[in-house]
Amino acid sequence: MKLRHDGPPEAPATVILAHGAGAGMDSPAMVAFAEGLAAAGLHAVRFEFPYMQRRRETGKRGGPDRAPVLLESWRGVIDGFDRRRLIIGGKSMGGRIASMVADDAGVRGLVCLGYPFHPPGRPEKLRTEHLAGLQTPTLIVQGTRDPFGNAGEVPGYELSSAIAVHWLEDGDHSFKPRKSSGRTLAQNIEEAVAAIASFIEGLAAS
Repeated sequence: MKLRHDGPPEAPATVILAHGAGAGMDSPAMVAFAEGLAAAGLHAVRFEFPYMQRRRETGKRGGPDRAPVLLESWRGVIDGFDRRRLIIGGKSMGGRIASMVADDAGVRGLVCLGYPFHPPGRPEKLRTEHLAGLQTPTLIVQGTRDPFGNAGEVPGYELSSAIAVHWLEDGDHSFKPRKSSGRTLAQNIEEAVAAIASFIEGLAAS
């Protein structure tokens, strides 16, 4: 599996990020987060699930692999790193799958960028059952307007005390705010990177 590296491998922590369902590891958002974390002195690693690799090879769009394949992909990537200084996570689906292997893998922390708490328009279809008992220290970065779980919904969910949520003002699922908010996507991504760096610094101190 091809890995993309940003930042020094000898950094105090390595952050592995998986992509969301629709765009690969070289999407603008994934690049922005990897480069931002590298600039903060962290080792950022990106990879792609098998279905995304097939898209590149064939040029044909296909849906995500089934959950067992996604889970095994994550486990395979984790095996190549020192888990004591490893933080895993990713965008939307990539972060959700990471959250399903984090405890068993024994990683240091988990970072989810826009967690898909439920499908848009279907708040009754929650994807939170395993989050209630999650033991791995976790940071979820979420836009306040995210249709997969907004600031009015998420505080009411049963989430583990190991989970902290950092809200990005007026952000949607991609963290993009409306022009009327007076904020920009770049500002929200910069704030998200800073929150992640602070979270990881806290892990090192604990």
